[in-house]
Amino acid sequence: MTNFNINTTKNLLAFSAGIDSTALFFLLLEKDIPFDIVIVDYNLRAQSKEEVAYAKELASKYNKKCFTKEINLTNTSNFEKQARDIRYDFFEEIIKNENYQSLITAHQLNDKLEWFLMQLTKGAGLVELIGLEEKTSKETYTIYRPLLEVSKEELQDFLEKNELKYFIDSSNSDEKYKRNYFRKKFSNDLIKNYKSGIKNSFKYLENDIKSLNLKLKPIYKKESLEIFTNQNDENLNIKIIDKSLKKRGLLISKDQRNEILKQKEISISDKINISITDKFIYIAPKSAHVMDKVFKESCRINKIPKNIRAYLFQIKIEPKDLFI
Repeated sequence: MTNFNINTTKNLLAFSAGIDSTALFFLLLEKDIPFDIVIVDYNLRAQSKEEVAYAKELASKYNKKCFTKEINLTNTSNFEKQARDIRYDFFEEIIKNENYQSLITAHQLNDKLEWFLMQLTKGAGLVELIGLEEKTSKETYTIYRPLLEVSKEELQDFLEKNELKYFIDSSNSDEKYKRNYFRKKFSNDLIKNYKSGIKNSFKYLENDIKSLNLKLKPIYKKESLEIFTNQNDENLNIKIIDKSLKKRGLLISKDQRNEILKQKEISISDKINISITDKFIYIAPKSAHVMDKVFKESCRINKIPKNIRAYLFQIKIEPKDLFI
């Protein structure tokens, strides 16, 4: 059905018991790719208990670990964001505690088009439009999305052909959620009628992004310090910064992007310091380490931005030893 380019051996599958993640569960088994599963119960539907039970049943049958989390989340207007934040915090907790190398998610072609359309209506650029990538590198793990070229209809056909059990989440038809609105009004019909052309268009756009990303890689990296070449283009510079912050688990707003470009030297969420100089872009964790006078003077001589110096001192990088 698709080629799985997963090169890690300790993998965690985000599971829901729905069409996408159930199909991915059995496809991973077919490909002999090792994995365990994780599922979150938001206690919004009676059926969710059956879904968790099914996850545990599959884990037991196929000798997989099954991590579960149960919460009582209010079905509010920002439910999607709340649920996503809770879900990914739990995933990352498991990944850290159990030393997983990757998270595998069941995002598929319909999801990719829904994301594209939602970003398009917000006024997004190329990188934001193609936000769902097959592989995303985080600081301590990798996210794999191996089904992005497969439609939901194809996944459902696979399950039914092989007589495999799955669940339908009734909340997926509720149009008060923006994603569901785009799904029902646009993406499902577009995929049904123009699937081949949509797949090809995404390939062309992704090739364009790969060419662009060659310019946007760090020219120096050590621990959590990254240094990039200033592209002398605000649009490209903010894409560099945005991508680096996403890897660190920080999503920035349009206002924050504008403030970064305006101030040049700034702290984001009191966690990450950014400095844009004439030649370089520096990104590093905020540090409270107290520097000695010799180190401070060396930073000044080597033109290291003030808000980056303490982290250099913390990780024992001599300013004169930087390639710059």
